[in-house]
Amino acid sequence: MKISVKIGKAVFKNPVTIASGTFAHAEKYYNLEEVKKLGSLIPKTVTLRAQEGNPPPRIIETPSGMLNAIGIENPGIDTFIENKIPSLQKIGIPLILSILGHTDKEFIQIVEKLNQVKNISAIELNLSCPNLKHKTLVAQSEKATARLVRSVKKISKVPVIAKLSPNVTDISSIAKAAEGAGADAVSLINTLTAMVINTKTRKSALGNFTGGLSGPAIRPVAVHMVYRVAQRVKIPIIAMGGIMTADDALQYILAGASFVAVGTANFVNPRAPLDVLEGIKAYMRKNKIKDIRHLIGKVES
Repeated sequence: MKISVKIGKAVFKNPVTIASGTFAHAEKYYNLEEVKKLGSLIPKTVTLRAQEGNPPPRIIETPSGMLNAIGIENPGIDTFIENKIPSLQKIGIPLILSILGHTDKEFIQIVEKLNQVKNISAIELNLSCPNLKHKTLVAQSEKATARLVRSVKKISKVPVIAKLSPNVTDISSIAKAAEGAGADAVSLINTLTAMVINTKTRKSALGNFTGGLSGPAIRPVAVHMVYRVAQRVKIPIIAMGGIMTADDALQYILAGASFVAVGTANFVNPRAPLDVLEGIKAYMRKNKIKDIRHLIGKVES
């Protein structure tokens, strides 16, 4: 049974990874022999300089999901390289590093620093965080997406993935622009911009006023967006959005995704990514499918 997948020149033993920011301190809190079974690990997004993130409250539960406004809290790329990457590399599975620059120049500076680090499998450009309220997202513009992807591809030593926003009119056009600029894959979807109001205080329930909605509530929307993008691009798609079970993941694969990332489920069940992986294998055995490529994009109309 073949379940390995490729992104550019990088090869991953299976199609299950972790959505950025949802699986912190794996080296401390999880059985690493179990974590090693996953295809890859995507740590929380890192920026050029340290960021404190947004004011609390930062997370609130919603029906069939959660709303978060963490705000890319991180130690900055230099500290991340020095203190975080070594422990992550000891886990023994491929690393896809998620990065965010507030300008094109900052993205380039981060990539230049990562070019000096060994054993990184790919870079995910976070073009779509909805919790940075001071400017328009790169992923909301075809031109901006293409410009940034093209600039990073010129210097990156590893495959480049563009993480896209669902908060656009046509996500497939943005994905096509990323592909045309040289992206090795696209990652979608990021959270949907949303808000919850506390009717007692008559204020937003989040310190950042708005946040990003994730979890099963957004899965049907995300599956549809993955399907639409798969009709437009030939590069691999990393899909995410409310994956709680193997059946959820298989919907994305049938819609056209090569890779699936488990996010919100980790807050409920830390073993969710492993359960998803085993469930995909069981489905393939039951249906006598020898190669996962025979499932990708095979939804019937």
